[in-house]
Amino acid sequence: MKMKVSGFLAFALLSISILSFGLTGAVNAQSVLPLSVETDSSSYTSGNSIAISGFIKTLSQFEQPVTVMVVSSDGNIVNIQQILPDSSGNYSTAVKAGGTMNSSGEYEVRAQYGAQKITTTFSFTASAAPNVSAEAAAAEAAAAEAAAAEAAAAEAAAAEAALEFTPEPEPVVEQVVNCGPGTESVNGICQVIQTEEPEKKGGGCLIATAAYGSEMAPQVQLLREIRDNQLMNTESGKSFMSGFNEMYYSFSPYIADMQRENPMLKEAVKLGLTPMLSSLAIMENANSESEVLGFGLSVIALNLGMYIAAPALIGMKVHQQIKSRK
Repeated sequence: MKMKVSGFLAFALLSISILSFGLTGAVNAQSVLPLSVETDSSSYTSGNSIAISGFIKTLSQFEQPVTVMVVSSDGNIVNIQQILPDSSGNYSTAVKAGGTMNSSGEYEVRAQYGAQKITTTFSFTASAAPNVSAEAAAAEAAAAEAAAAEAAAAEAAAAEAALEFTPEPEPVVEQVVNCGPGTESVNGICQVIQTEEPEKKGGGCLIATAAYGSEMAPQVQLLREIRDNQLMNTESGKSFMSGFNEMYYSFSPYIADMQRENPMLKEAVKLGLTPMLSSLAIMENANSESEVLGFGLSVIALNLGMYIAAPALIGMKVHQQIKSRK
């Protein structure tokens, strides 16, 4: 009778996992990119206006701009802007072709919103200089000579006037560049303000950091990226992290201290974290509310099977073997 109950539990757990993966696959097929960028044409010439627009599927809780860069084929940034999206997630701007875009080729438009990045390309053809006829050249030379003569006369008059009085210096007009929040103007280009923010209490994975020895370990970075890029960008993920953090940070500092004092416990924790890290890698594919829910249920089911159901079944088997020998 106990064998039938154990088999039924294992079959039910396997069915839940398969159904969860099937649901998330169907949802993923209907997903939309979280960030998009496009231009109104695929090619431009000097003097054209390049209209750049896009859409943000999930806006951040706090207002932040979209950084849009135009990069030439040799990697030089020819234009950079920061645009605040509207309440629907749409953003747009316009760039005039030419100026720093002085060579023909393929240019790349890079858009970044928080940790989300996307690119698109367009081709640019620099206009050739117009042919100048001999008559036009002569007229231009004559005009240049006349301008030089006028400049010399003006300079002489200014020298005579300087003997009588000293003119006040003309005010220097500095070019003002309007940058979005969190940015500053550096040589006429908006750049992100570099600040050192104090580490927030309870913001890291203490047990994993102590097990792998560094916050920069790949396993710790995987946990941090899933938290910031997937869970914290959805309402269900934020609710889960709020309850999880309240429970996790009530005991994790003590376990982390014990790992630092006991190398054997550190290796045991590292071994125990490996299956969970493998299953959590599935969450990297979740970009929307429904995907986070679907993939989250799958990960929870897998971990329940690995850490609770499987050990329980093994324990029952061992108990039955010991009992049968008596």
